[in-house]
Amino acid sequence: MSDRPPHCRQITSRREALCRCANGFGGLALLHQLARDAAGATRQPHFAPKAKAVIFLFMDGGPSQMDTFDPKPRLTKEHMQKIPMKTPTTVFNISDKVLGSPFQFKKHGQSGIDVSELFPHVAECVDHMTILRAMVANHSEHTAGNYFMHSGSGFQGRPSMGSWVNYGLGSASENLPGFIVLESGLIPPGGMDCFSSGFLPASYQGTLFRNSKYPVADLVPAEGGLEAQRPKLDLLGKLNKGVLDRFAGSSEVDAAIRNYEMAFRMQSAVPDLLDFSNESEATRKLYGLDEKITEEFGRECLIARRLVEHGVRFVELLTPARPGLDRWDQHSAIEKGHRINAQSTDKPIAGLLKDLHSRGMLKDTLVIWGGEFGRTPCAQMPDGGYVTNVGRDHNPFGFTMWMAGGGVKGGYVHGATDEYGYFAVENKVHVHDLHATMLHLLGMDHKRLTYAYGGRDMRLTDVHGNIVNEILV
Repeated sequence: MSDRPPHCRQITSRREALCRCANGFGGLALLHQLARDAAGATRQPHFAPKAKAVIFLFMDGGPSQMDTFDPKPRLTKEHMQKIPMKTPTTVFNISDKVLGSPFQFKKHGQSGIDVSELFPHVAECVDHMTILRAMVANHSEHTAGNYFMHSGSGFQGRPSMGSWVNYGLGSASENLPGFIVLESGLIPPGGMDCFSSGFLPASYQGTLFRNSKYPVADLVPAEGGLEAQRPKLDLLGKLNKGVLDRFAGSSEVDAAIRNYEMAFRMQSAVPDLLDFSNESEATRKLYGLDEKITEEFGRECLIARRLVEHGVRFVELLTPARPGLDRWDQHSAIEKGHRINAQSTDKPIAGLLKDLHSRGMLKDTLVIWGGEFGRTPCAQMPDGGYVTNVGRDHNPFGFTMWMAGGGVKGGYVHGATDEYGYFAVENKVHVHDLHATMLHLLGMDHKRLTYAYGGRDMRLTDVHGNIVNEILV
């Protein structure tokens, strides 16, 4: 008879022992992971930030720089002449004929910055903007370009910049996620992976708000309302906690628990965000809610302002769907396509900038505008060379983005492309530099904002990126 006490006499099989040991070590790993997650939720910036939040106006498809914010008179002079330079291979078989811009440029603001006639309302805000005319990216295809602009990698699976901001600073709102994407009918090529948390915990991924009465799936409270749901959620939390206790090591389970709790709180917060009844008629008109062509994107811009007011760190707005148009991706009929896209977004964007400024919010809200790349100065003529249906191909070698508020200079142009607008030739700003500068304005050192994965400390800028100090206030 064994002298061991009764509770010690149970025989444990080798398999059970291994399982218990594995769960024990997994528990240690989970505790470490949860501690990191908790720290991320309350983490302080590395230094005093200039910006508290980012609003990214993503112009999916690639707006043409020489038709928007980078005038090129030489294109007009040499319209339909052969371009006298060696040009790179592009996505499609375009001609070697120069295409002059169909749009007129004028100087605006005290800074006298040239802006296309496509953006008469945004042009009124140039004294708040830094125009980056020498942007450079690594990819000329939409899906890879979208991944690269969002995550710093042309491949699927890396965290989006919104997820990095969410991880680095956490949400300042108890009732809303830190990273929200506003959609009006179009998801960019690459899909929801553009807003993925990648190898970061799932709780940092982007939350999609659709353009509908119920923007988030399953957000409508069940019968009985929120009071009836609370006991059910508590029970679900206990069950999930039991799974964590038994099979420790899964950050997905912890993220699911957090997401259930967040969804519960969002059920009361989101309807208030979408209720514009307390907005003045002047504010509605400022955003273009009274006009059919601007109503959709105007609604996105107004929601973005309200989200930032409620503490959301990163808000991304997607280009609204337009019948017969492929986003800003005009390989043909660029005059018609760009004009309609600009009319849809110009007044709402200007309304957002003016509203943020009037409320004292622009100084600590960083607004970024741009696509995944730009367009070529040469013509693409898909219908047998008819100039009336001419478009432009993709161009990552030199394009335009702009930033406003959040610690960047106003009324300032940084960088330049060549006389045709093909290549960045002065003060180039790579996408990695854009990311590094954005994080810097939020008070984060892009070299220190890391996450251990795959045996190395990963970061948004990988091993690249330089802060563009020249554009900072």
